[in-house]
Parts: sequence; C-alpha cells; structure tokens
Amino acid sequence: MRALSTLSRVPKALITGITGQDGSYLAEQLLERGYEVHGLVRRSSSFNTERIDHLYQDPHQEGTRLFLHYAELTDGSRLSRLMYELQPDEVYHLGAQSHVRVSFDIPEYTADVTAMGTVRLLEAIRETGVETRFYQASSSEMFGSAPPPQSESTPFRPCSPYATAKLMAYWTVVNYREAYGMFAANGILFNHESPRRGETFVTRKITRALARIQAGLQEKLYLGNLDAKRDWGYTPDFTDAMWRIVQRDEPADYVIATGEMRSVREFLDHAAEHLGMNWADFVEFDPRYLRPVEVDELRGDASRAREELGWEPTVAFEELVKLMVDADVRLLDDQLAGRAVRLSD
Repeated sequence: MRALSTLSRVPKALITGITGQDGSYLAEQLLERGYEVHGLVRRSSSFNTERIDHLYQDPHQEGTRLFLHYAELTDGSRLSRLMYELQPDEVYHLGAQSHVRVSFDIPEYTADVTAMGTVRLLEAIRETGVETRFYQASSSEMFGSAPPPQSESTPFRPCSPYATAKLMAYWTVVNYREAYGMFAANGILFNHESPRRGETFVTRKITRALARIQAGLQEKLYLGNLDAKRDWGYTPDFTDAMWRIVQRDEPADYVIATGEMRSVREFLDHAAEHLGMNWADFVEFDPRYLRPVEVDELRGDASRAREELGWEPTVAFEELVKLMVDADVRLLDDQLAGRAVRLSD
C-alpha cells in the first residue's frame, strides 16, 4: 500500500460530489490526513454546502486546505481545464444523479450525468496527461436481481436507469485502466447511511419523520416497499474504504459491505422502538414510491476488501439506526429552539 510520505508535497485530492453525504465525510477524513482538498460544486441560487460548511475557511486565510470550484459533470471542457490547473494526486468521483426511484423519471439526465460524467472525467485525465489515481463510486444497485450474496465475481443485472448508468461508468473505468494504464478503480459500495443522508432517501425519510411526528409537527409517513432488503453500513466507514482503495499499489475493484441484510421494515421497527412509538399508527403505503422494477435483496461479500485493504465496518445496524434517530431529534430540537444547526456527525 502506498505511503503518503512518498509524495514530495502536500497530497492534493479532487472530489466530485463533495457537498453530498459521502463527499463531506471523505473531505473531513482527507483533511485530517493532511491533504489539500478541492471539491466541485454546482452553481445554485441558494446555498447548498451545509454538509461541509463546518470545514470551509476563507481561501484568503493562510493555511486553508479546502477549496471549491464551480463545475458540472456535463461540461467536459471545464473538467479538463480544472484537471490541468489543479494537477490532483487523487480524484474521487462521487458526483451523480444518485436517486434510484427518480432515475425512472429522468433516465436521460441520469445517464448523461452518472455515466457520461465518468467518461468526461476520465477523458479529462487522459487528454491532460495528469498523473493521478481515480476512484469511481460504483453501486450495489448494479447487481440488481442477481441473488445474494454479491461479490466482485457476481454477474451484474441492473434494474433501473441509475443502475445501468452506474454499470456503464464501472466498465468505462475498467476499460480506461486496461487501455491506457491508468490507476482507475471501482468501489462497489452497498447502502451506507448517516445523519447526513439526503432527506428523500428512505432511511433519513424515516428518522426525520419520526422526530417530527413525535413533536406533533407531522401526522403521517408514506412509504413504498417495506420488504426490500439491503446491506446497510455507516458512511464514514465506507469513505475510509474509498481512501484505502486508492492507496493500493495496483488498481482493482472492491465490494464494500457489512455482509448483513435487513429490510426497510426492520429499519422502521428499530427506529420507532428507539423512540417508544408504534409505527403502525402513522405509516401508510403509497404506490408512487414503488419502482417499476424492484430490487428485492442486496447483501455484499466484502471478503476481498477485508483481506487486501484491512477494512472492517465499525458500526452495527442497530447502532446506526439509533444514531440517525438521535441526530434528527437533536436537529429538530435545535430548529424549534431557534439555535444555529448543522448536520450531525
């Protein structure tokens, strides 16, 4: 495994999707490891950087090591220009249209950003000749209907536009690695959650709603398929795995997962029980949240990552549910009290 001491200067990383759940934790970890971190952000009329606001310093201040740059994954010329200007040692490509259900509504946009965005980044590296290590955030959704447990050798059977876009990105990484000798690696990450999870994703939707229902601010929680089973881990564990993948002497592809599978219903059970609530009193089914093609069971076999990366998950399922519930209760309490709030660790 590569030692950072082999670099003659402060190591420099570029993160796409830095304002997302994964990007914010990864930025924290890289800064703690002494990196200079650059992140791509989309221009918006409103601030959308709340997950990294606690990390941000005025770039005019001496010692600042976090810098943000406006860019779009649909703009190849901008990506090439930034790659040439920044000359990053490592590129972590986390940016995507990442909502599976929404991908059925906007398949063309999903393909353009999630699949072609990866092509544009790899082309930017190839065309500029930058010597860098590239990490691609691949997804367990690529396995789709393949029976569990799923490992690096499991055939892919994607069941959504998001999954097919991620699969194109995955094979593009493999192709550029083999065709051009790039250090390009895939991390096939299974579901990973935290208090910074987006509010439209089912885990955070549940924990946020329970906090609001308990406080009398919401009456119902509408959900889709409660029987879908997933392999859920803690996001900081998974972003640590990303870094470990990039530090390998040779690029390779790794499944990152806990190896345990739980249903949405079980997540709901534990979350409600933690607050002393009976979810049957307020949860209702809404078919709009069903996918046209459901993925029933995902459970990863991370044996290779454990052996070659020395990686292990540190947070169990029950602990993960509790910390997410507690974080949303605190967040709501702060909001109601008029206190300044930030997404919890």
